Amino acid sequence: MISPNEIKTKAERKYFPFLQSVVQAIPFSRIIIPGDKTYNKASIADFQKEILALVNQSKEKKGFGFTIDYQTVKTKTIGTQSIPTIIYFDTEKDFLKFLGKEKEVEKFINDWNLIYSHFPELKDWIIQNPTKIIQHQGKWESLIKVCDYFKNNPKPNLYIRELPIEVHTKFVETNQAIIQELLEVIIQPFINPQERDFEQRFHLKYREPLVRFKILDKQISLDYFSGLTDLSIPISQFENLALPLKKVIIVENKTTLYTTLTLPKMESTIAIFGQGNAASNIQNTKWLNEVEILYWGDIDVHGFEMLSRTRGHFLHTKSILMDEQTFEKFFENENGKHTNNSTTLNLTPIEQQLYEKLRTNNWRLEQEKIPLVYTIEIFNET
Repeated sequence: MISPNEIKTKAERKYFPFLQSVVQAIPFSRIIIPGDKTYNKASIADFQKEILALVNQSKEKKGFGFTIDYQTVKTKTIGTQSIPTIIYFDTEKDFLKFLGKEKEVEKFINDWNLIYSHFPELKDWIIQNPTKIIQHQGKWESLIKVCDYFKNNPKPNLYIRELPIEVHTKFVETNQAIIQELLEVIIQPFINPQERDFEQRFHLKYREPLVRFKILDKQISLDYFSGLTDLSIPISQFENLALPLKKVIIVENKTTLYTTLTLPKMESTIAIFGQGNAASNIQNTKWLNEVEILYWGDIDVHGFEMLSRTRGHFLHTKSILMDEQTFEKFFENENGKHTNNSTTLNLTPIEQQLYEKLRTNNWRLEQEKIPLVYTIEIFNET
């Protein structure tokens, strides 16, 4: 026999379509919960106990909730009995009070009407997502303020906390998921669909990663940066640099780049500290296509994989100090890190051969293990 707990579980499954019907102005119709049509208990006492538990939670006893319809059935074990066959909620009040959702639905109706009055275009979204209206109860006045602002200013070009909206300073940041869903509908023609980041998708300023680089030409340092040689600037500013450069060195090791004696002074040259993400950070820097690019990383599988990623964006990239001769000269039996790479790499045949050797033997030669004199000699030859 169906139990009161099973009835509640099945009734809760009806709650979502009920909310949808409210938005669609569909009048309430009886909600039916099928009961058991068979009963095989061996004891009349067990039967009576279960019937009593069911009746005690019904509208008959509590004044609200489910109503029970019975059918007289002849059973094999306890004779002819009235078995519950249909359980139903006759009114909206019965249904909601049984679930304890009366106040929740009252707030839901107020909220969805508020949303719809400002943004009729959200009706389909509301029908599809009624529980999200409930999940964000207490926030809708602020959410509407945010959406109103974006509807009138679809390309703000401001940082989130600069937005002139009368909400808590962290409100947009802490409610990005629901705001994004709403804006996807409200300002759909203005979003950047290819961007996944909230700020970039909705034309907001964002904290850009920095590109850190070192100027190896003293005259460029004096002429353009008042003698500064070690700089970190946002990617967008780096992309717009206009310097008389002929060569760029990408270095993936912090120690190597910022030990000033390691990289010699070189005319018309800067060195970029990649720290593993240079390829992604500078990939849209068009002026790099006009200069020579040298890549210097550790002689290990990851060093060559990062070289490959860089070459994927800048095909003319050449490696330096990542050759068999350098490896054999200074290798000290250091173990490297394993790789799970299974893609084809953008390496020359000679680089690929060394890569396979390093991967097979799990070997590694870090940049800082290469003596300074040798480093300077090789760079001076380039």
